[in-house]
Amino acid sequence: MHTIKILHFIEDLRAGGKERQLVEILKGFSNYKKISCDIALMSNNIHYDEVNKLGINIHLLIRKIKKDPLIFIKLYNLCKEFKPDIIHSWGSMPSVYAVPVAKMLGIKLINGMIRGATPLKLFKKEYIHSKITFPFSDVVVANSYAGLKAYNVPVKKKIYIYSGFDFKRLKRLRDKGFVKQTYKITTEQVVGMVATFSDKKDYETYFRAAEKILKKRNNVTFLAVGDGETLENLRKSIRPQFSRKIRFLGKQNDVESIVNVFDVGVLATNNKIHEGISNSIMEYMALSKPVVATRGGGTNELIEEWVTGFMVPSGDYNKLSHWIEHLLTNKQLAEQMGKAGKKRLKDYFSMKNMIESYIALYNGLAS
Repeated sequence: MHTIKILHFIEDLRAGGKERQLVEILKGFSNYKKISCDIALMSNNIHYDEVNKLGINIHLLIRKIKKDPLIFIKLYNLCKEFKPDIIHSWGSMPSVYAVPVAKMLGIKLINGMIRGATPLKLFKKEYIHSKITFPFSDVVVANSYAGLKAYNVPVKKKIYIYSGFDFKRLKRLRDKGFVKQTYKITTEQVVGMVATFSDKKDYETYFRAAEKILKKRNNVTFLAVGDGETLENLRKSIRPQFSRKIRFLGKQNDVESIVNVFDVGVLATNNKIHEGISNSIMEYMALSKPVVATRGGGTNELIEEWVTGFMVPSGDYNKLSHWIEHLLTNKQLAEQMGKAGKKRLKDYFSMKNMIESYIALYNGLAS
C-alpha cells in the first residue's frame, strides 16, 4: 500500500484543545511511515512550537479577513501540488473552505469541526456550517459521543475518537515546593481551575464557591490559570477580603507543574456551552487530582461520577462549593478519586488509543 498523504487544515496552532490534539496526532505519527502529514494554517499563530521539530511541512494560507474567499484558491493550489489522499479539516471555517476543494479534486474529506457538545441553534453559524459541509464530507469526526449527538450527524458518517493524553508531558514537573514559592502560595491546600476567561467558562461561579469556602476556612488558596477578555472584570469582582486567597496566574506555559500542586481540580462552564473532552480535566486526572466540574456534554464521558470526581449543575455555586470542600476535608477520598481518575485516563483516553483509532480511520478511508 502506498503512503497515505494527509493535509491537516486548521485556522492556527494557538493554545487550545483541538490544536493540542492535532499536535499530539502529528507527534504520534512521526514514527509511522505509512502516513505522511502536512499542515495548512490560515494564520502564523503557532503556540505549540514543538510542531516545528517534527520535520512536517507547514503551509501558511494567510487569511486577510475572517471570510477571505481567496483561501479557496490558495487551498486548491496547495492540494493540486501536494496531492493529498485526505483533507482533515479542524474547525468550522476550514471545513467550509475544504468542501469545494475536496470535491473538485476528488479528495476524501474528514470533517473535524465538532469540538464541543452544545446543541445546535437554528441559523446560527455552527448550524449553517454543519448543513453545508456534512453532506459533502466522507466522515464527520468528534472527540466525544455527545458532540455527534448535539450536531445530529448522519449515522453513516459519524465517528468519535477520544482525545488522548500524552503522559510524557509529566516528565519535567517542577518541584511542588518551588512552584508554591514561585506563586507565593502559603496555604496548606490549593484548588485550581485552568480555563480561558471567556463566556464559555464560568469563572464567576467558581469564584463565588471559593468565597463561600473562604468564609469558613483560611487554609486554602484558589488559583485561576488562564487569560481572556473577561479576566479584568472578574478580577475586579473579587471582594478585598478574599483577594489574597483567590489568585490570578494568567496564561502559563508549564500548566502541568501548577496543576500538580492542586488538591482539587475544577472546571465550571456556562450552561449554554457543553464541553467536548476537556484538556483541563484530562490534565487534572493525569496528575491524580479529583475533579469537580459542570455536568454536561463530553464531561459526562470523561468523569466517572462518585469514582473520579463530582459533577454539578451549571451556575450552582452552592453545590460546587459543597463538593470542593467535601474533597478538601476528606483527603483519603480525594486521593482515592485522583488515582481512579489517572487509571481511567490511561484506560480510555490514552495517546496509544487515539493514534491507533486515527490510523484505522485514515487507512479505512484511503483504501
